[in-house]
Amino acid sequence: MKIAMIGLGSMNGAILAGLLDSGVQADDVTATSRSAASAQDRSAQYGVQVLAEENQADANTAAVTGADVVFLGVKPYQIIDVCTELKEALKPGAVVVSVAAGVPTDKMEVALQQGQPVIRTMPNTPTSVGEGAIGLAAGTHASDEHVDLVSRLLSPVASVFPVPEDQINIIGAIGGSGPAFAFYLAELMATAAAEEGLDPQMAAEIAAKTLYGAGKMLVTSEEDASQLRANVTSPNGTTERSIAAFDEHGLAAAVRAAVEANIARAKELS
Repeated sequence: MKIAMIGLGSMNGAILAGLLDSGVQADDVTATSRSAASAQDRSAQYGVQVLAEENQADANTAAVTGADVVFLGVKPYQIIDVCTELKEALKPGAVVVSVAAGVPTDKMEVALQQGQPVIRTMPNTPTSVGEGAIGLAAGTHASDEHVDLVSRLLSPVASVFPVPEDQINIIGAIGGSGPAFAFYLAELMATAAAEEGLDPQMAAEIAAKTLYGAGKMLVTSEEDASQLRANVTSPNGTTERSIAAFDEHGLAAAVRAAVEANIARAKELS
């Protein structure tokens, strides 16, 4: 199986690292990068052929020629132009996988050859450390087999969640933007502790380790988040008082508002 990676930014780079770790041969991957310097660096980093658009005007089309799966790792505003550029070079049946937010599959399908399978993903930044959560939506011409193939390719770096495309923005709200929510909570926890007198660096490290450990418990435990929270919340104890303060100050409503705002903005950008 031949794989092409158009762009090797953080997300495509994370996916490529996972592919190579899972046994995909470097000789079966061709990637592209804008500058010659970046192409040289990425080639040395991953051990794959990386074509530079700076040196080769047809780098993208050359990379996808003969490829079975093509990962588009460019900015959302570039996706349609890249699809148009690749249209004639893609072989029939090659699966085009977008890792860019906000571009619907139907818009990509219009820019590509009739019948080209397209899959839209919603990755998140923990993919870069092999702990991602990726939403996946199939376009009109992508079969269950295509979805299974792409899910297998992504599984070394993330848990993959196939959904109807009208739910992909919901995954974007809690998965794509969710890491920022967690980082914001870590900031607030550390700031509050520092204001109470704890060393700021120590407070930041404790907040980070606490969220990391709690996340690991969520993933590995057979108990859900509600029960895990209850396990920590002793009656009339300090944690119960903190949860009550969250409720008093409207944390649940704030989180719901954040998710709704996220989904609304994603629709505006589509």
